[in-house]
Amino acid sequence: MGAIPHANGVAFRVWAPHAESVAVIGTFNDWDKTKNPMTRENAEGYWYCDVPGAKIGAEYRYSLQTPAGELSKIDPYAREVTNSVGNAVVHDPNFDWGEEFHKTPAWNEWVIYELHVGTFNDPNPDDPRPATFETVVHRFDHLKKLGVNCIQVMPVAEFAGDRSWGYNPAHMFAVEGAYGGPKKFKEFVREAHRNGFAVILDVVYNHFGPSDLDLWQFDGWSENGGGGIYFYQDWRRETPWGDTRPDYGRPEVRQFIRDNAMMWVEDYHIDGLRMDMTLYIRSVRADGEPNLPDGWSLLQWINGEIREKHPNTLTIAEDLQHSEWMTKPVGEGGAGYGAQWDDQFVHPIREAVIAAEDDHRSMGAIAHALAHRYNGDAFQRVIYSESHDEVANGKARVVHEIAPGDPKNWFAQKRSTLAAALVFTAPGIPMLFQGQEFLEGEWFRDTVPLDWDKSSEFRGIVRLYRDLVRLRLNRGGQTKGLTGQHIQVIRADETAKVIAFHRWMDGGQDDSVVVVANFHRDARENFRIGFPESGAWKLLINSDWAGYSETFGNYPSSDVTAEPGECDGLPNHGAVNIGPYSVLVFARTSS
Repeated sequence: MGAIPHANGVAFRVWAPHAESVAVIGTFNDWDKTKNPMTRENAEGYWYCDVPGAKIGAEYRYSLQTPAGELSKIDPYAREVTNSVGNAVVHDPNFDWGEEFHKTPAWNEWVIYELHVGTFNDPNPDDPRPATFETVVHRFDHLKKLGVNCIQVMPVAEFAGDRSWGYNPAHMFAVEGAYGGPKKFKEFVREAHRNGFAVILDVVYNHFGPSDLDLWQFDGWSENGGGGIYFYQDWRRETPWGDTRPDYGRPEVRQFIRDNAMMWVEDYHIDGLRMDMTLYIRSVRADGEPNLPDGWSLLQWINGEIREKHPNTLTIAEDLQHSEWMTKPVGEGGAGYGAQWDDQFVHPIREAVIAAEDDHRSMGAIAHALAHRYNGDAFQRVIYSESHDEVANGKARVVHEIAPGDPKNWFAQKRSTLAAALVFTAPGIPMLFQGQEFLEGEWFRDTVPLDWDKSSEFRGIVRLYRDLVRLRLNRGGQTKGLTGQHIQVIRADETAKVIAFHRWMDGGQDDSVVVVANFHRDARENFRIGFPESGAWKLLINSDWAGYSETFGNYPSSDVTAEPGECDGLPNHGAVNIGPYSVLVFARTSS
């Protein structure tokens, strides 16, 4: 579909079943609709022509004669456009990747960093143009030092204007020109892989547009004032973003969306796709009704094919209905996603750390958030305390929710890092949102770049995040348990506001980890808890260490020797000292 370059020119194919005639016009024929008429190939309405001498880089459009009049349209499959209301460009499919496909770690060893290209690293904040793929690369050293190994990029499909979150795709197959376009995106992915990062891309299939949308009434036909061949024409078209839901039951539209997903994986070497608000693909409304079986089967098709052809590619659903069916295999009737964003984690954790009064923090809710999983698999969930959605739309960064405009505030620093520590010690795939590691405040906007001065000002907090990532990925060889499935909540103490839990993969030395978190402003001294094994437990991190922040109290926590004797249902016990709003991580080490 679209423009197909070959040795002698470029062929073109487009779907326009209600058109009476179609011609391709462009810089190669002086935009003359008489020079390259297209031939209708079949009853389904595909049109084709070959243009000898046309070259990569040529601009083009389709001229359609329809019952609704003459239309000029951008190619729905255009891999590149001059801008969202400009012309399609014949894109060069050749690119030197220097690799077959990037070898990603197992999903239980992923740490995701979500970023927005336009604001992540903007060297000219007064410039109306956004930052680019190239400017993101300039911060790879920061991400490498932080220790993350996967970058999740908010949508890059061409959208209206130059600044956007990206969830308003005007041209599904083209890469946003203001970010650098398709070649620069390929270079970005290649450079990410060379630096050890997997790349997840956010894609939007629950609606198209709604603005600068040449797909709308593409070949002149529509019913009930609907969007024409690419869209539902009845009540199923309604979404929170306009009447722009694709017709998931129409074979050509299904193919269009499937082709788009496979393009990112196969042509751009993307290692994962995060699909925006799948609830509105499988149903019409937010309450899950009425059901859209065609949307469900489309998701199964895409996920099934990706899993079969690219088994290490992770597909993630943003569904937020905590349905196990989203991550059940297609063969069992599920949607087939590898993981899903887990609202059963983020909401209780944020509520606990944002609450002003200690008495309002529920250790039972925290315990449920830590232990929740889908289909018995902890790594079917992505866990986080901040994401682009959680820090916008009426909500803000955790530090801003606690102390608006004051990231130096002791409570803001202590409780935001308390939440982060649980992200990295609970079972699941952990995710950060850009700037979280240096206490970026307020809320996410596509016009406000990150304040990178804070990465120096709060370098101690950055170090805390780095130390947490290091433990999570077992870089020191002592915390294998944090990459494992298993968790046992040792105690959820509603009086003391302390929760303790055991993490392990196989158990034993250099595997078993015990985490203690204090959700109270008062320190806890000689606080006795159960331990799964007797002997020495080494303290690997104390989040109250003054090296992380000059406001932290450096509470004297230390290693623990667990002694035989039943406690909390475990055969051993030990006493810990823990500072206010702090986390301790202990490991059963061999050294």
